[in-house]
Amino acid sequence: MTLEAQNPTEAPARILMVDDDPGIRDVVSEFLGQHGYQVDTAGDARGMEVALAKGPVDLIVLDVMMPGEDGLSICRRLTAQPGGPAIIMLSAMGEDTDRIVGLELGADDYLPKPCNPRELLARIRAVLRRRAEPQPSLEDGLSATCHFAGWKLDLVRRELRSPEGVIVNLSSGEFSLLRAFVERPQRILTRDQLLDMARGRDSDAYDRAIDVQISRLRKKLDDGSNGGELIRTIRSEGYMFVPKVTRS
Repeated sequence: MTLEAQNPTEAPARILMVDDDPGIRDVVSEFLGQHGYQVDTAGDARGMEVALAKGPVDLIVLDVMMPGEDGLSICRRLTAQPGGPAIIMLSAMGEDTDRIVGLELGADDYLPKPCNPRELLARIRAVLRRRAEPQPSLEDGLSATCHFAGWKLDLVRRELRSPEGVIVNLSSGEFSLLRAFVERPQRILTRDQLLDMARGRDSDAYDRAIDVQISRLRKKLDDGSNGGELIRTIRSEGYMFVPKVTRS
């Protein structure tokens, strides 16, 4: 949401910037505020908790290297809670392996530092847009729940249940990717197609991000799947969601 496009009756999205560098906090918060967002800042995990106690946050821009509890630990803790805010991680560590760790912990996106505020703004818009996408409802005459291999994915509640009935927490990116698969079962989907479906065409994500998301999904879907292969790698082509999907 930008200041120009925002509905006047709609509250601005609330962004929390968590970084121990006050200069970065000031520059980013001022820039995002100029584009219509309500921005709070914190210098560490304790400050973040104080800000979160004031009310719900739509997205957290989270630095990795901070004194006390680091960003990776914070990310792991926040993504373990269903319905939490989206997370975009920032780190001076720019290697692919460092980015993959952040994504594996449940972050919705990852940017190396120093980052261009305009690129961060674009990533924030893309993540919030994915979360705001209208979901199918029973009133629309669409099937709200997908069933596959004993699993149940509720597209309205964004809730995944294992064959044993246990709720499995999914990050925003994991949910979007799983939804793309269950809506196109038993079809080969390329990485580019999955990037478009799960992350948005305006996201500057790289192919490894999809590989990481799929790796995370495989780990979560392995719990209770009796070892059956649900997501198959098709060499040189992409991925296929193997099980039959029914709707109710």
